Amino acid sequence: MDISTAMERDRSEVIALWESCNLTRPWNDPVADYCLALANHTSAILLARAADRIVASVLTGFDGHRGWVYYLAVAPASQKQGLGRKMMEAAELWLRERDAPKIQLMVRDDNDQAIGFYKALGYELQPVVTIGKRLDMETS
Repeated sequence: MDISTAMERDRSEVIALWESCNLTRPWNDPVADYCLALANHTSAILLARAADRIVASVLTGFDGHRGWVYYLAVAPASQKQGLGRKMMEAAELWLRERDAPKIQLMVRDDNDQAIGFYKALGYELQPVVTIGKRLDMETS
């Protein structure tokens, strides 16, 4: 299965995939995330297709210091076939090509299945605390 870079025409199908994998949240606009990833040369959405259908995706980006991964998704009917691993390998390659020294991602602390998946790929829990602030909800 080949990995390709997402295009604007893929947007609806990719977002439907993200939704089918329960990756979207009301406070994050997946359309905005998709469009911003495509518009920025420091990020990409990588896709796997089977029979002209998108069956897996991963959004990856490099902030100049670390590589990041978001929206790793494998269609429910295509899970447990190694596609998640293949998509992470593609994200790692994309980041290596940009000389990213490290890859990071965030997983909700109650998502034991995802944590186990990443540990099986050699990822380790990091001794850090994520601190954030919503900028899109602030008023002047």
